[in-house]
Amino acid sequence: MLANLSGHDSHGVGMLPRYIDAVREGGLKPNTGIAVKMDGGSLLALDGQRGYGQVVGEQAMTLAMAKAEETGSCVMALANAHHLGRIGHFAEMAVARGLVSIHFVNVQSRPVVAPRGGGDGRYGTNPFCVGIPLQGREPFVLDFATSRVAQGKMRVAHNEGRQVEPGYLIDEKGQPTTNPGVVVVPQPGGMFGALMAFGEHKGYGMAVACELLGGALTGSGTWHRPADNQRAVINGMFAIVVDPAKLGTQASFAQEALAFADWLKESPGEVLLAGEPERRARERRASEGIAIDDQTGRRSSTPAPSSASASASRARPHPSPLPDGEGGTRGSAK
Repeated sequence: MLANLSGHDSHGVGMLPRYIDAVREGGLKPNTGIAVKMDGGSLLALDGQRGYGQVVGEQAMTLAMAKAEETGSCVMALANAHHLGRIGHFAEMAVARGLVSIHFVNVQSRPVVAPRGGGDGRYGTNPFCVGIPLQGREPFVLDFATSRVAQGKMRVAHNEGRQVEPGYLIDEKGQPTTNPGVVVVPQPGGMFGALMAFGEHKGYGMAVACELLGGALTGSGTWHRPADNQRAVINGMFAIVVDPAKLGTQASFAQEALAFADWLKESPGEVLLAGEPERRARERRASEGIAIDDQTGRRSSTPAPSSASASASRARPHPSPLPDGEGGTRGSAK
């Protein structure tokens, strides 16, 4: 729900039907917490054991933040978490305690992003995130998929019957398309299209770094097999958490960070820092409510062995257009 309130419907209650499918298949394990595989002081290796990512992710960050406050830093490897959701949430946990955090995440599910120069999906949307506290102000929280757009945003657009901007997608034949359905439902012959990386070779390189760090280094694994139809989404997360108070640069860090933020804001026009759009969305949606597309509303209302789906069914479907580039919808489903 916090993802919806933050304007990121792609990671919100619209995921509930898939979570239910994953539980039924056995790929998502309810009532499962993290297992500590190695505790080396400022190094932590953890296994999410395919538990709910929203649970095991918070457990992992709580341990990492405690280590950082004790030793000054923590390098944390989390393997085998089910879908962690919006990675910015974990950065917000850190900055709320005055800590800096950096996150590299890989996605093991049907590969939906084409490598630079390639013509089909070979890896996931592999998000990157960094959170930086700003003394006396709201923090800088940068959180983005390394694809041009998140897969979940294509699901929302497909459910609403919308086309998307050129440059986001290729179809099952490797040709450009604006139809989001190519990465949501099988196309003729059972094939799927693919998302494109953001920033051409730069986004592609960042995605590979997320796969190697979030997948290979954590022990969670990388994707190197034919696509399947399993509903589970497995994330590995490599995170670095730092306590500026123990680095010896806290005073200059606070001063210089604020000076640079002010310098940016003095530019003509409206300049935003990462994290501001989400905070604005939360303020607006806290009063207006969130909107759920009709298809998600119907699926979430279907009886299933999940208390989460029951709570989602109480939200009244009220589709409305998405503004370009946004992950949220406008409406009043409360």
